[in-house]
Amino acid sequence: MRMCLAVGIGSTALIAGAAFAAPPALKLPAGAETAARVIDKGVLEGAVRFLADDLLEGRAPAHRGDELACRYVASVMESLGLTPGAPGAKWEQRFEIVGITTTDPETWAFRSKGSETALRFWEDFIAASGVQTPEVAISDAELVFVGYGIQAPEYGWDDFKGTDLKGKVLVMMNNDPDWDPNLFAGKRRLYYGRWSYKFESAARQGAVGAIIIHTTPSAGYGWQVVQNSWTGEQFELPAGSEPRVQLRGWTTEDATRRILAIGGFDLDALVTLARSRDFRPVPLGIRTSIRFANALRRAETANVLGLIPGRDPVLKDQVVVFSAHHDHFGIGKPNAKGDAIYNGAVDNASGVAQVLAIAKAFMALPERPRRSILFAVVSLEEFGLLGSAYYAANPTFPPERIAADINFDAGNIFGKTRDVAVVGKGKSSLDAVVGAAAAMQGRVIVDETFPERGAYYRSDHLSFARIGVPGLYFRGGLDYIGREPGWGLKVTEEWGVANYHQPSDEWNEGWNFDGMIEDTQLGFFAGLAVADADGMPTWTPGDEFAKLRATAAGAAATHGPNPGGHR
Repeated sequence: MRMCLAVGIGSTALIAGAAFAAPPALKLPAGAETAARVIDKGVLEGAVRFLADDLLEGRAPAHRGDELACRYVASVMESLGLTPGAPGAKWEQRFEIVGITTTDPETWAFRSKGSETALRFWEDFIAASGVQTPEVAISDAELVFVGYGIQAPEYGWDDFKGTDLKGKVLVMMNNDPDWDPNLFAGKRRLYYGRWSYKFESAARQGAVGAIIIHTTPSAGYGWQVVQNSWTGEQFELPAGSEPRVQLRGWTTEDATRRILAIGGFDLDALVTLARSRDFRPVPLGIRTSIRFANALRRAETANVLGLIPGRDPVLKDQVVVFSAHHDHFGIGKPNAKGDAIYNGAVDNASGVAQVLAIAKAFMALPERPRRSILFAVVSLEEFGLLGSAYYAANPTFPPERIAADINFDAGNIFGKTRDVAVVGKGKSSLDAVVGAAAAMQGRVIVDETFPERGAYYRSDHLSFARIGVPGLYFRGGLDYIGREPGWGLKVTEEWGVANYHQPSDEWNEGWNFDGMIEDTQLGFFAGLAVADADGMPTWTPGDEFAKLRATAAGAAATHGPNPGGHR
């Protein structure tokens, strides 16, 4: 017989030695608190230390470290008693990828009106291939400034105004319009502000190339992240019929100013023009040619999938997904200390450790939850969320039967917080679930720490959102227990500048796992509540992804009451 624990206000439950007050809204089955106790420092630290070890060589997709990471995750899942969740009763959902290693020219020349300037690779520009061919060649193409490069009819915004841009190289600002809360959500970055949208948008115009102007505020990270993330072997899913630019480029702000100056343009003046719905593309009269070679290889990587079948005869055909990505950047350019291994300890060995710890907690429950639980440790997040995108295109449960995705990416290594920062707060009914779970721990939910950085569009829950599935992505906030005000912001920013996408993202003995433990337990409680609830989470009416859920619901009606369940 199943017992539901509805904890009233003022009552407490002991979890990992701490008392938590739980609101009546969150219902957990008997044994949930005991099961949560298996999430401890040893479980998390052991997984992080292995996955971030130099032995795995930075876990680059389709390299030895990638295979080791997949085998490790699958072996842990098997040891916990999970069922293989990939097609064919396998642990790995394998898929083909294309590796592209570009040899950039040392300089890139631009000319106008008898003047010329040349940018230096690494210091001034990074050029990546937009196509899966042995060579990229752009000859005497004109540069056109296109502002934000956005077409958003729901905001009455079109930066292109029907201009013929075929064969041009488009120069684009990063981010999206951010000065009006009623326009593109104000400071909160939307997908329109992401680099992936920019290159896609340029391709739809028939451009041969696109250059994104990098600034630290508009990107949310420094130039060193572009250098490390966009050089070395890049990975993609095999190309289809989608439009593509030949060149995906980045330039520093200073380098961009030098380019514009030879055409008689000022960057600040162009930015001012772009901050208007009336903006039209500005031909710059600046021309460029560039040629570089690509070394191509076809290979495979894998999403690792482990399943706990649900116990309810009807709801077992629905699933709650816990996701994290196992990939990182492998071996790349050495840092000042000569370290060339991009270990990815926080990003994202920590998230994989959290998902595996949650799997252990689910297996410690007295009985399985009503819905099935899928643990999806995916590949290629660092290269455009491609592993989760592959799963979303080839799901093992129909999208309309995926209740939610709870995603973990970069765990808290600084200690306990009084707050929980919910990325994309306000988008779905999952806010209420995580809020109730946080209240059990004496915590409150707050908006994401840096909404202007567009984190909702930068991790794997986005792939699920794109097929209509609500996603939950949260982190410990900035109000650290026992620390003075402002300390959390300071250490978070300092860590990002020093370590994000750099070889120094390594495990070290100074990590404080207390906050990561609490956050992992929070994710376990939230997912368990969703798995046992009568209904599934819903998008907030009017949300950008709500119509996709409605489309999935229509597909469910077409399928009938049981479209095949787990495949």
